[in-house]
Amino acid sequence: MTRWRGSAAQVIVLGLLAIFVLLPFYWVVAGSFRTPEEVIARAAPWFPRSLTLEHYGNLLRQSPFPTYLLNSLIVAFGTMAFTVVVSTLAAYGFYRLRFPGREWLLNATLLAYAFPGVLLIVPMYGMMSTLGLIDSLMSLIVINVTFAAPFAVWMMKAFFQTIPLELEEAAILDGASRFQVLTRIMLPLTAPGVASIAIFAFVMSWTEYMFASILILSDDQRTLPVGLAGIIGQYQIDWGLLLAGATLITLPVVILFAMIGRYFVEGMTAGAVK
Repeated sequence: MTRWRGSAAQVIVLGLLAIFVLLPFYWVVAGSFRTPEEVIARAAPWFPRSLTLEHYGNLLRQSPFPTYLLNSLIVAFGTMAFTVVVSTLAAYGFYRLRFPGREWLLNATLLAYAFPGVLLIVPMYGMMSTLGLIDSLMSLIVINVTFAAPFAVWMMKAFFQTIPLELEEAAILDGASRFQVLTRIMLPLTAPGVASIAIFAFVMSWTEYMFASILILSDDQRTLPVGLAGIIGQYQIDWGLLLAGATLITLPVVILFAMIGRYFVEGMTAGAVK
């Protein structure tokens, strides 16, 4: 009886937590299908009385939202690809190679998180200006990889440490090169870890606003967070347009989690145990 009560209490708590987390998302999605009158109503009903795609039509046809979406996809997938390649190679090097200062250099990778991002705006802007990357999507990819790679390196190193060293030694005795060992043995065995850092890099770059608002100057190079903020007028806000944009912004993240989300959960748990 006590065990049943404990299980029931857990279900109730988890249910309330799920409602608390999902309710804002439901309100955004439901609001994007409401008529303009219902959106601005003082007491809007929980369920839309009539559904409309007017806001989505206006967003896709009368605003530069498709351009912002394409820019965000380029930045997010570019960040994800570079982060996976760089962090995997670095983590494997820290795991297998023995060289002076290895532990110090590994700890130094976390310096990217030692300072608030706002303190790095001026030096980062100067570096991007020197490289000629101001108002370029590549500048955002470089910035995002800089902040995503340190965490990804530590996570991948934890995954590599769970693999028996005998597997590598056997492959090397069979004539495999170090690169072949990494690509054909280590990476398939650490697929949850690769998925974890891929999702982490994608979501981080997808939602990044501060550097995107400073390094990007022209409207046709803006990403979704900055572009959607620009859609909001100074004196008048089209709430239906804003809710439709917020709904579409979440779709790529939801699709990505639906495809490889289970690997992300496995990675966050398995990689924590050596």
